[in-house]
Amino acid sequence: MKLMTKSIRLNPFKILLSLAMMLLVATTANAQIRIGDDLSDIDYGNPRKYEIAGITVEGTKFVDPSVLSMIAGLRVGNEIQVPSDDIANAIRKIWEQGMFEDVAINATNIIGDQIFLQIVVKERARVSKFSFNGVKKSEADDIRNKINLSRGDIATNHLETKTRRIIEDYFADKGFLNTEVTIQQVPDTARDNYVDLIIDVNKGHKVKIGAINIYGNENVSDVQILSAMKETKQRGYFNPLDPLGPAVVNTLANVFTLKPLKAINTVEEYFYENYRPRIFKSSKFLESNYRDDKRNIIEKYNAKGFRDAIIVRDSVYPIDDRNIGIDLVIDEGNKYYYRNIDWTGNTKYSDETLNNILGIKKGDVYNRELLNANLTYSETTLDVSSLYMDDGYLFFRVDPVEVQVENDSIDLEIRLTEGKQARIGDIRLKGNTKTNDFVVMREMYTRPGQFFSRSDVHRTIREMATLNFFNQESINPIIKPNYADNTVDIEYEVEEASADQISFSAGWGYNRLILQAGVSFNNFSTRNLFNKDAWKPIPGGDGQKLSLQVSTWGRQSIYYAASFTEPWLGGRKPNSLSASVYQSFYSNGYERTDENFGFFRVTGLTLGLGQRLKVPDDYFTLYQGVSYMRYRLKNYNAFSFGTGTGYYNMISYNIVLGRSSVSQPLYPRSGSEVQLSLEITPPVSLFSKQDYTTLSDDEKYRWIEMHKWKFKAAWYTELMEKLVLMTRVRFGYMGYYNEDIGPTPFHRFYLGGDGLSSSDMIFDSREIIGMRGYKNEALTPGYSNNRMVGGNIFSKYTLELRYPLSLNPSATIYAMGFLEAGNCWLGFDNFNPFDVYRSAGVGVRIFLPMFGLLGLDWGYGFDPIPGQSDAAGSQFHFSIGGSID
Repeated sequence: MKLMTKSIRLNPFKILLSLAMMLLVATTANAQIRIGDDLSDIDYGNPRKYEIAGITVEGTKFVDPSVLSMIAGLRVGNEIQVPSDDIANAIRKIWEQGMFEDVAINATNIIGDQIFLQIVVKERARVSKFSFNGVKKSEADDIRNKINLSRGDIATNHLETKTRRIIEDYFADKGFLNTEVTIQQVPDTARDNYVDLIIDVNKGHKVKIGAINIYGNENVSDVQILSAMKETKQRGYFNPLDPLGPAVVNTLANVFTLKPLKAINTVEEYFYENYRPRIFKSSKFLESNYRDDKRNIIEKYNAKGFRDAIIVRDSVYPIDDRNIGIDLVIDEGNKYYYRNIDWTGNTKYSDETLNNILGIKKGDVYNRELLNANLTYSETTLDVSSLYMDDGYLFFRVDPVEVQVENDSIDLEIRLTEGKQARIGDIRLKGNTKTNDFVVMREMYTRPGQFFSRSDVHRTIREMATLNFFNQESINPIIKPNYADNTVDIEYEVEEASADQISFSAGWGYNRLILQAGVSFNNFSTRNLFNKDAWKPIPGGDGQKLSLQVSTWGRQSIYYAASFTEPWLGGRKPNSLSASVYQSFYSNGYERTDENFGFFRVTGLTLGLGQRLKVPDDYFTLYQGVSYMRYRLKNYNAFSFGTGTGYYNMISYNIVLGRSSVSQPLYPRSGSEVQLSLEITPPVSLFSKQDYTTLSDDEKYRWIEMHKWKFKAAWYTELMEKLVLMTRVRFGYMGYYNEDIGPTPFHRFYLGGDGLSSSDMIFDSREIIGMRGYKNEALTPGYSNNRMVGGNIFSKYTLELRYPLSLNPSATIYAMGFLEAGNCWLGFDNFNPFDVYRSAGVGVRIFLPMFGLLGLDWGYGFDPIPGQSDAAGSQFHFSIGGSID
């Protein structure tokens, strides 16, 4: 007790003095503040001012001595008091640079009122090189780019700490939460004051989320809460049998006691607890994702009326060296309902109109997410902001205020600031290094002088993506409002992507070498053909398309084709002109001078005109084209009919009505595609007086007759972020005019396989429809002279579940699982839309700008094909350009 009393009564001045002395001793020891011992003129009890007469610096190798004295704040001619804090402050300033491990300032001489100072430093070692232990080469390369170390960097404690933190964060992002990093400094024997950094990394085991435990939730199930956590997922689990019995009993009990919601929750919890494969999301823990997911949980509660829901506490703890656990304690609060909803500030639209668009009425469950969506931006329905902003009200603002909360009811006052209508001023394009401005500008729905429209901006982004000239994920509109004159400037930022494609293939088939090469310039410019400065390497930027292709089948056969498309004929309206020409030549292998020499030649020409329609809406397009084909044979039995010598002609008119509202062409997440087409030839036989029952095949098919109808539709639905369900149906029918001729043997449907063209396609212009799980053309009906004769009716149905692995424009990749069904028939007598062959499988699509869309699929055909034992079952398919679709 006496000691305690004595310690309490210590003089505060003495305590402060003792602390100051201790601090002075520590500072002196660490910083080595010294005044030369032989200078007896200094009276330490009587501080005196001196003029700095000279400053010398010792110990520097890389630092300029004059810079060092400037950093210290010491100048020749300045006054300094000795002893005082002036010297200590100068040392502190040098020390703070982090470049030295020892600093001292000495007084080397005093002459009268003049003092000569010496700054002595020892520089820290610098980095000579660094290396890693315990990591893969690819990981070391990634880390080098992140830590940004280079020779000559000063090896400070801060440098080591920063490097260690970057490496730990790098591996934490990969799921290694217990990574240990040690850094050793080894002197470089070849260079003085340089060190090699040896960075040892012990990643430890990859750590995953073993369990997420929810406490306090009564109105929202564990499954719903865990589903709301988009990125924080617990480790996958598969144990469907052990708890199956109790799950069935509880589900039936809830059904029989008229508790359907509890029955649904029982089924949900059974599947989530016992069947949790981690397919699209990993179970690694990232702190930033975890914070976002906690907010997602609260938003989930808010959407169900629990306005006051909070996470009371949460903890993340290790379960073992491979797993961590997360505990969340939730206070749900009360469930609220909307009572009165009042509007203020609206002059353009009535309360009734706004209430109809809001879609919330008195008595509805409080839903903050729905309220914000219907006020600001909804992807599925018209919202209040769109109502105004699509009519020029760019400066429109909406602010929902909860003016009263009473018991379980909430009164809302929605305050609007309509502002004035804004017209579009300047429209600029940024980032188009190849594509000319006018090519993009003509696709825009936003025009100078028009009232601003948010939906027009979104439509412009879609049309720019459809061009396939830019990175579809990085098109960014920058809205720049001018409040002074009620105008708005819009700048569209784009990133050029490669649009041209090249292809080359070689293979062996039909006992000969098959070579194929092609090139497509999808952003071509004919007007710059004679401008030598535009060849980089080819003239481009005008949005035109030029394609060239050549194929050979050994020495006897060759095929070549060329096509050109001008998307804006005349430059004023989006009317596209397309032209294509092709020819194939096949010989029977004899020399031309031989009397047995035979050949088969096909020549074709097509001219087409495309239009964008405005009725029923501006997503519709119309294409019309005229084609001519001529088949010429001599001593060549290419078909299952005829003598092998003669010629056949076909003139056709083709019309295609389509509608496409997909969000983007490479990986659509929403929208649809619908297309109805008709190809029709003149009914020559109906105007002829010949008896076609008596004509030979060569004469009967001299002029090919048909009418071909086709329908295709596809719908894209984003089930969750990036996970897309694609539903597609296709149907085709080829009819005829004259019963005596029947269906033409040309242009028939061949179903099955990868959908890639074959040499037979050139012979009879068959249309090949791919279907996975079956061999090429295996689902095609009819044989004649050991040849399939093809069908004139087909149907095909497809379901695909897609998920992207990369949306990078240089390599867009997505995986899929599919279900498929289809069949092909010869005539309506055999047609049955429910008599289909079924298949399922998985696949991947890769879009490379240089090569286009490539696909690899594995499919399993469930239904055997009579007479073709190996045509169904397990099949692999390679596709090019969506041929299998």
